[in-house]
Amino acid sequence: MFFDGYGYHGTSFEQIYRCYPASFIEKPQIESGDKIIMPPSALDRLASLHIDYPMLFELRNDAAERVSHCGVLEFIAEEGMIYMPYWMMENMLLQEGDIVKVKNVTLPKGTYVKLQPHTKDFLDISNPKAILETTLRNFSCLTTGDSIMVAYNNKKYYIDIIETKPDNAISIIETDCEVDFAPPLDYKEPEKPIAPLSAGKAPVAAEENPAETEPKFNPFSGTGRRLDGKPLKYQPPPVSSSGSKDKKADVPNVNSQSSTASSSQSDARQSQGKLVFGSNANRTKETGKAKESKPEPPKEKEEAKFQPFTGKKYSLRG
Repeated sequence: MFFDGYGYHGTSFEQIYRCYPASFIEKPQIESGDKIIMPPSALDRLASLHIDYPMLFELRNDAAERVSHCGVLEFIAEEGMIYMPYWMMENMLLQEGDIVKVKNVTLPKGTYVKLQPHTKDFLDISNPKAILETTLRNFSCLTTGDSIMVAYNNKKYYIDIIETKPDNAISIIETDCEVDFAPPLDYKEPEKPIAPLSAGKAPVAAEENPAETEPKFNPFSGTGRRLDGKPLKYQPPPVSSSGSKDKKADVPNVNSQSSTASSSQSDARQSQGKLVFGSNANRTKETGKAKESKPEPPKEKEEAKFQPFTGKKYSLRG
């Protein structure tokens, strides 16, 4: 009995069947793998062909342009029908009774596969690697783009097959295959707070404007005081906001205005970078006396300067 008049032909196996989920035949164990149940006539045809074992098949849904691969578990289905895991029907967008094309193929042994869980819950399992290894023992092959189902602790976890090597479809029977994991689909990296550039420039400009209006620091801008309490012979000029340039211009005036011996001592100290402080209580009185004070009378004539070879002449004879 053949479906829709299609018979076996050629040197390869290629047939069209109607597909149904495993619940129709009461074989729930096939849900945990990728194997299908085919009719006995398929076994007769496959036995007469020189095919490679294990038997692997390509499943094609031409209506949705979906392709997957699988193995075979038993040959006990009704003629013209096959039974598939329900998760495989979902991958191929098949409904109950839809037509699927089955063709035997030979796949290379896999060396690398990259998997991506749908949710982070799969990574919360105590040993996800061991669970995955146990589940893949029920699989014959893997196809890039498929989503396999892993059942554990009464919960179903779906995992996408992102990449397979050396081909898009590989056999995982009796082979050492390297397995890599991609971040789950619902995984989100913690966001790092980054201040926008436009918002950051505005406050900086706003802070620079008031800084310009603030008075600049002018060092050594105070007034001098004498330790003996006497007033200074000069009044320091008012400090301007022009900065240190004006202060440098005022330094020569200090030496030029000091003409007395009493003020020369304080001027010498100021020229050496020393500050002279007086009592704060007499500050207001001293400033008033400084204005009214008159210059001291000049001292007497300075002593005669030393003149060499000006002595008298004496003779040893007397």
